[in-house]
Amino acid sequence: MSKFIFSDLGRIAYDEALALQQEAFDALLTAKTQGVSGVNRLFFCEHEPVITLGKSGKDANLLVSERLLAERGVAFHRTNRGGDITYHGPGQITAYPVFDLEMFRLGLRQYIECLEDIVIAFLASYGLRGERLAGATGVWLDPHTARARKICAIGVKSSRFVVMHGLALNINTDTTYFNLINPCGFTDKGVTSLAIELGQSLDFEESKQRLLAVFRERFTPQAN
Repeated sequence: MSKFIFSDLGRIAYDEALALQQEAFDALLTAKTQGVSGVNRLFFCEHEPVITLGKSGKDANLLVSERLLAERGVAFHRTNRGGDITYHGPGQITAYPVFDLEMFRLGLRQYIECLEDIVIAFLASYGLRGERLAGATGVWLDPHTARARKICAIGVKSSRFVVMHGLALNINTDTTYFNLINPCGFTDKGVTSLAIELGQSLDFEESKQRLLAVFRERFTPQAN
């Protein structure tokens, strides 16, 4: 049995990628309702500059007006994922697994931890130690120090254990865009990228392949 179908969407606007996710999500839910196995899909993409606000996010965490965002060429979307506010843009791998978690015998909390584990393993392949921070979903560097900085944000939507949205991993991301917001609602922690940490720009395609390899290793359907 196939683990999932992978699609690299390349550079794409947020609303276009969301429509593709929603279509896959609806198809999985329909299959589940009918008692048949649906198709798990994993999308990778880079977004054009966009700030998204999750369903539990606070408007106050957007630090500039939507007019100013538009002037800077940054789109703004309220979205139905969990979590607060974040930025997506070029140089960032945005990964959208649209999975039926029951096919992998995972609960939602286990799934979030699995996404974190994937990113931690990915970072280890570059010699970096990614860690969790209690009460703050995602992956961090030096989380328990004054230098705590986030390298990957995670936010999902689920229904009947079918999930969409996913993770945003900063590779060559221009992190100055995060100055427009309180990233993930935090005012006292930083944001970083793989390029910043390693002191050089990364081969983006190679980074995608490394991340995809870890996804394929971690997500294997379980036999009944």
